[in-house]
Amino acid sequence: MSISSSRENCLEVQNLKKYFELKAGFFKKPNILKAVDDVSFSIAKGESMGLVGESGCGKTTIGRTVLKLYEPTDGKILYQGDDITNLDDKQMVPYRKKIQMIFQDPYTSLDPRMNVAHIIGEPIRFMNLMQGKDVMDRVRELVELVGLKPDHLNRYPHEFSGGQRQRIGIARALAAEPEFIVCDEPISALDVSIQAQIINILEDLQNRFNFTYLFISHDLAMVRHISNQVGVMYLGNLVEYAEVDELYDNMLHPYTKALISAEPVADPDRAEASQRIVLQGDVPSPINPEPGCPFRSRCQYAKGVCASEKPCLKKINDKHYVACHLYET
Repeated sequence: MSISSSRENCLEVQNLKKYFELKAGFFKKPNILKAVDDVSFSIAKGESMGLVGESGCGKTTIGRTVLKLYEPTDGKILYQGDDITNLDDKQMVPYRKKIQMIFQDPYTSLDPRMNVAHIIGEPIRFMNLMQGKDVMDRVRELVELVGLKPDHLNRYPHEFSGGQRQRIGIARALAAEPEFIVCDEPISALDVSIQAQIINILEDLQNRFNFTYLFISHDLAMVRHISNQVGVMYLGNLVEYAEVDELYDNMLHPYTKALISAEPVADPDRAEASQRIVLQGDVPSPINPEPGCPFRSRCQYAKGVCASEKPCLKKINDKHYVACHLYET
C-alpha cells in the first residue's frame, strides 16, 4: 500500500522489505529473518516522522535501508520523487550529500584517532564541497552551530561527555549540507538532563534550515514533541501510522495502546488514574514467521482470521492508518 502526503514529499517508502538470510548449516535451507516486511510511509519536506516500537522491531533497519546503507530486498524508496531503490554506490554519490544520519551511540560512532576538526571536516573534503581554508571556516561555523567552542577542534572524542560527542555527531551530519536526516535514537545513550538539549538543537536546526527528519526513538514523549506524524512498528511491520495528535488522542491498534500506556507519567495523580496495559506472552521470532497477524499471540482481541490472514494497513481517515482486523469491514 502506498501512503503519500498531500504536501510535497521529501521521502516516500512503498512496500519496503528487508530480509536477511541466516545460515542454518550444511544441506539446510537458510532461515529468513524478516527485519522489515512490507512497510509504507511518506515524510513531507520540512517535517518530522517519529518511528517507535520495541527493541528489535526493525526501526533502525528502516533508517539504514532508506539511506541505502542496507540494500532493500523489495519495494521502492523515492527521494524527492527520484527512485533511488536500485542505485549503486557510484550513482548514490549525489544523494549522499542530501541524506545523512545521526547515529545512536556517540561513543562508538566517532573515530577515536581523529580530532574534532578532522571528524567534521572529513565529509566536506570527501564530497569536494570546499577546499583549503574554506573547510576549516566551515568546521568552525558548524561547531558553534551545535553549541561547542572553537577550542574543542583539536580535542579527541574521549575528552568529551556523551552530550558533547552527540553534538559532534550532529555537526558531522550537517557538514554535507543535507536536506534529510535519519536520527537513529540520538538521545537514548544520554543522561536525561542532556536529552532535552539535543532535542532543542535538532528543532532549532530544523526551523533554521527546513530539514526533514526520520526520528527513531523509544522515548514516546520526545517523539510526540518533535514529530508531525508517528509510525508504530511491531516485528518488522508498521501496525499504525497517523499524525501525531491523532495517534495519541485516538490510538487504535492494541499494541499502540499497550506501548503508550507504558510511558512514564510525571504527575502522580495522572499516573494513578492511568491504566497500564501489560502484554502477555513473548515476542514471536521474526525468523520464518508464521502466517497471520504478527501480534496475535499477545493480543487479547485475537480471533480466527488473525491466525490465517495478515492485516493490511487500512485507511481510517486522511490522518490515520492501522493494520488490524478489528477495523476491517
